[in-house]
Amino acid sequence: MNISTNTNSSFPDQVVSDAEKATLKYGLQVSRAIEQEWFNYGGSGSNRYATNWNSFHNLRLYARGEQSVQKYKDELAINGDLSYLNLDWKPVPILSKFSNIVANGITQKQYDLTSYAQDPQSLKKRTDFAQNLLFDMVTLPEQERANKILSVNIKRTNVPAIDLPESIEERDLYMQLTYKQAIEIAEEEAINTVLATNEFDLTKSRVNQDLVNIGIGITKTSFNPAEGVVVDYVDPAYCVWSYTEDPHFNDIYYVGEVKSITIPELKKEFPNILNEELEHIQKMPGSRSFIRGLQNYDSNTVQVLYFEYKTYTDQVFKIKRTDSGLEKAIEKTDEFNPPPNDNFERVSRSIEVLYEGAKIIGTDIMLKWEMSENMTRPLADTTRVEMSYSLCAPRMYKGKIQSLISKCIGFADVIQLTHLKIQQVLSRMVPDGIFLDMDGLAEVDLGNGTNYNPAEALNMYFQTGSVVGRSLTQDGDMNRGKVPIQELSSSNGMSKIQSLITAYNYNMQMIRDVTGLNEARDGSLPSADALVGLQKMAANASNVATRHIQEASLFLALSTCENISLKIADVLNFPLTRNSLMNSISTFNVETLNEIQNLNLHDFGIYLAMEPDDEEKAELAANINASLQQGSIDIEDAIDIREIKNIKLANQMLKIKRKKKEEQAQAVTQQNIQSQAEANAQASEKAAMAEVQKQQALTSEKVAIEQAKSQFEIQRMEREAQIKKQLMATEFEYSMQLAQAQLGATKQKEAEIEDRKDKRVKIQGTQQSELIQQRQTQGMPKNFESQGNDVMGGFDLSSFDPN
Repeated sequence: MNISTNTNSSFPDQVVSDAEKATLKYGLQVSRAIEQEWFNYGGSGSNRYATNWNSFHNLRLYARGEQSVQKYKDELAINGDLSYLNLDWKPVPILSKFSNIVANGITQKQYDLTSYAQDPQSLKKRTDFAQNLLFDMVTLPEQERANKILSVNIKRTNVPAIDLPESIEERDLYMQLTYKQAIEIAEEEAINTVLATNEFDLTKSRVNQDLVNIGIGITKTSFNPAEGVVVDYVDPAYCVWSYTEDPHFNDIYYVGEVKSITIPELKKEFPNILNEELEHIQKMPGSRSFIRGLQNYDSNTVQVLYFEYKTYTDQVFKIKRTDSGLEKAIEKTDEFNPPPNDNFERVSRSIEVLYEGAKIIGTDIMLKWEMSENMTRPLADTTRVEMSYSLCAPRMYKGKIQSLISKCIGFADVIQLTHLKIQQVLSRMVPDGIFLDMDGLAEVDLGNGTNYNPAEALNMYFQTGSVVGRSLTQDGDMNRGKVPIQELSSSNGMSKIQSLITAYNYNMQMIRDVTGLNEARDGSLPSADALVGLQKMAANASNVATRHIQEASLFLALSTCENISLKIADVLNFPLTRNSLMNSISTFNVETLNEIQNLNLHDFGIYLAMEPDDEEKAELAANINASLQQGSIDIEDAIDIREIKNIKLANQMLKIKRKKKEEQAQAVTQQNIQSQAEANAQASEKAAMAEVQKQQALTSEKVAIEQAKSQFEIQRMEREAQIKKQLMATEFEYSMQLAQAQLGATKQKEAEIEDRKDKRVKIQGTQQSELIQQRQTQGMPKNFESQGNDVMGGFDLSSFDPN
């Protein structure tokens, strides 16, 4: 389908004043240029709008299996004559199967809407929370001691101690999975509420069908004070847009759609229209030429072109300096251009603006031309403006839109012709017959007196399959009709049917090859010999072949959500729509209700987190099961990981859990080793203590024995000492007595000595006197020896020594 543009279109000059752009005359020039480019291209009967409509209509009929059969009749007719053909001309709805597989598969894909506050205030709040979370992670032991000793809570976040991350990686993952600002929750609930109110699921289903069938999908997001934000499905067959080569239509400067409206609805929507203009509109038949499908045309309707036109305007401000040195900004029109002055200066910027128009096609009646009141502007760049329409044609090149169905039409036509040919061959086929040789039957005698007649031969053949014949005739000659019954086979029709079936299957396979929808994707003919893994790989390859359609669907959904996010600020400016939105949100979420009033102060990034496909789920499940079998994670960790829809984050969580489990296992092992060492030490200590106690007991026993011995010895010694004492006392007594005796003896001895001495002296004197007398007398010698026992024996105390 070629989409071209009219390079000679007469759009008005954009370098004019804002006042001129706001005039109805300027809007009429814009609408005429759009009308010339789409409805009267080249001045011929064929136009761009009709080409689009016919092409889209034809593609949709093929996708439904309701295409025109006239081409097939022309193919099989002979000089236009179909009287000899009795065929079922109803098309084979082969393309509807592939269309539904892709469209329903895309619609079945689920996603979660995620908003990310990216304004400076929200980013600072997010950064502060991350830093405070890190503080709580690092100072957890000190916090517990401070809370226990001083009863002081120094935590900076409300995260329980058991849920605190243990590393920087866990903190980053926590920020992505768990942390959510109240304003972000409010934004998500507001967008989901708007989507649910507008039944966006049904709209998305229709858009996906358009992406598959005609290659382009369109939605419209608008706002009005009565209904709030409205999301509508737009039929691309009734749309117009400026020429573009961008599949996402980001560089278009006008877009619109044609609607059939009844006169009462027209008067209701545009109450300022005059009755004379309504009568003129009703009488004009020219608008009928711009509607397609005349068989369904309602003569009571008129065709109105609603469009948006993007241009620019100059915002001009007069910066006035006051006497106090301050500056005051005063908004002026773009025509304000004063001469240079020291007290003030002119400051301006150019911004994009949207004008909304409505015009009855085929007339010069402009129903509406005004600057849009609720323009959608991204907070990141307020000079840009977003159109209410979101368009996407993923396979558009140089204005040519290609769809999944458009690539299969030729093969679908061949399949339909093959189907008709098969019917034609079947209608001309005849059953197998029987050949009866009457001469051969006449030569056969059954032996019972009867001849072999045709009726009897056929009965025998059909009932028993046997045939009776003769090799020789009755005359003895060779019988050429010895087999009187022969079956006639007409197999020429079967070969034709087989050839047609081969052609049918070939074109069916060509459709699969062109679209990438193989047997594993549609499940039509799974191979009994193919492994399950190979079939999954084939299905995954088929999903890759149609990924561009899925991405286009996600782009339109994301674009719609972004437009809703930007238009919520308009919702909050009107009490009726604001109260309606707040009543739609759960009243239990009080914090959300409080934050929703400040949505227009924040800038959000909208993301769609896709639910993983079966292949990704299978890989994640395999990783989880392997980790469970290895004991790397617990069942609670597996449950938490399976609840994460983002595969990347789920795998990251799995790695962190495995690492954490490994560290815990190492800690447990180390603790077990330490416990075992402590147990061994305690056992050794106990054994040593037991040995010490044993030795102490033995020592105590020995000490006791020694003490007993010592005691006995002491007692013995005491006894002995006592005995010795007594002996010594006795000895002393005896010694004293002996000493006294010795002393007495000594004294007695001395006395005796003295006495003896005296006696000796006396004797000596006596003897000397006797000697003198002898000498004198010269007498006889005299013997002076004692005649008695004059020596006394003595004794000592040695005999009294102890034994």
